[in-house]
Amino acid sequence: MPRPATSGRRLRTLVLAGITVTALATTGLPAGAAVLDGTAPHTRTQSAQDTSLNSAFAKAAERFGVPRDLLAAVGYGETHLDGHQGKPSQANGYGVMHLVSNPGHRTLHEAAELTGLSTAELRRDSEANILGAAAVLRSYADKAGLSAAERGDLDAWYPAVARYSGSEGATAALYADTVYDFLAKGLLARTGGEEVTVVGRSVHPDKGGLSAEDVTAQSPDYPPALWVPASTSNYAAGRSAAIDTVVIHVTQGSYAGTVSWFQNPEAQVSAHYVVRSSDGEITQMVRDGDTAWHARDANSHALGIEHEGFVDDPSWFTDAMYRSSAALTKHLCDTHGIPKDRAHILGHVEVPGNDHTDPGPHWNWDYYMQLVGGTGVGDELSFPSYTTQQDGASGAQVKAVQKLLKAQDFDAGEVDGKFGPTTVSAVKAFQKSRGLTADGVVGAKTWTALLSAGTKPTLKNGSSGEDVKRLQRALTAALGSTVKVDGSFGATTETAVRSFQKARGLSVDGIAGAATWTALQSGS
Repeated sequence: MPRPATSGRRLRTLVLAGITVTALATTGLPAGAAVLDGTAPHTRTQSAQDTSLNSAFAKAAERFGVPRDLLAAVGYGETHLDGHQGKPSQANGYGVMHLVSNPGHRTLHEAAELTGLSTAELRRDSEANILGAAAVLRSYADKAGLSAAERGDLDAWYPAVARYSGSEGATAALYADTVYDFLAKGLLARTGGEEVTVVGRSVHPDKGGLSAEDVTAQSPDYPPALWVPASTSNYAAGRSAAIDTVVIHVTQGSYAGTVSWFQNPEAQVSAHYVVRSSDGEITQMVRDGDTAWHARDANSHALGIEHEGFVDDPSWFTDAMYRSSAALTKHLCDTHGIPKDRAHILGHVEVPGNDHTDPGPHWNWDYYMQLVGGTGVGDELSFPSYTTQQDGASGAQVKAVQKLLKAQDFDAGEVDGKFGPTTVSAVKAFQKSRGLTADGVVGAKTWTALLSAGTKPTLKNGSSGEDVKRLQRALTAALGSTVKVDGSFGATTETAVRSFQKARGLSVDGIAGAATWTALQSGS
């Protein structure tokens, strides 16, 4: 998910599991129906159909005269029927039906006015949320002049669904097309022990002049992608630094909703590309040569790729999405000379200065890097920056901490990228041995001491090899700015050594001798 200067979002624990495409003969759905969780469809029982979400959809459909399957398809397209405990999406949308409250889209408030329910209830209670969405859709149908007979025809609701997106023109059509694709294919969504089904059927929506044809223009930088430009208020023209990083995000919302949000001048966020979950479709929204606002301090040199879905829900991370995104990342790396390793292909959570968690623990980095065709985790120790790691953290930098501790004979447990009690104990023991505050948190000082640990060879301009890489990593941590890890001691590394020596009150000669190594290894 993008990050301009401010904003923060939190999520809840897993409710839905993996998405599968299968034939559902036993439920009456056609081959190609979307299934959440992957459990065999024949396990469905009548009692499961009478639980909360199904009841809520039925009640809302009856009260407002909105087709029940249409409501379910809209909700599935927005959230996979996961209300995320009332926490907001990137576009400030809430609940199963993603009722929105932002400067350009106010379905949450429309629902409150139409139902008499409070916005707090609409945000957190799924039954109220579904009821509110039905009220909004019915109001749009009334404004479109749908008669009672027409309201019984799914195909007549297309303009109302498009309006529910909060977008206009081709982007609204893109949203509505997705909903009608779900109606055509059918759905079987499992959530919290309940199953919500939509039987596939032939649909021929009356689009009322709306068309997604305008978004079929070819991407200027990646031909397989569509081109929908973000609002010029949401990115900066040009670049102030060379492109050397790809950042992987999760949208915290739907594909079409994210495209729409980046077009909203109030958003103040954007990404270069957005990838759809169901089929891997890609839309480019900011040119590679322009600066999207997605990762704070990394914006100037990074390309951002948003992936449809929510961090806490692995059902969005389909094979189609992985393969499509990996092909894009490979293209971007080849085009811009970016190394295909985990030091240059980062998750948003790994970018310095960010408080986001995406792409989260369910993103399969090993599989993704295999598809990119790169070197996976690289040397597992080299990163453009080293961020604070502590109990509960996870990812590539935790693996680096564990590997470094083991190399110094401190038992950090399995090198699994999970910062748990064993790793905490090992960090504290290492810190104590170096005279550092033994708090179990790997900050700049502990990183510097870990990365520089070992022998103390004299290195200077012209030196090369693994010890130079060790020095370059330690300087990166100590100085808080990137020193390229290439094993070649050139002018840039010499400048970094001088900066470190000056800051630590050492003799400033640009040579990494015993005194410089001692300072690094003490974490000073």
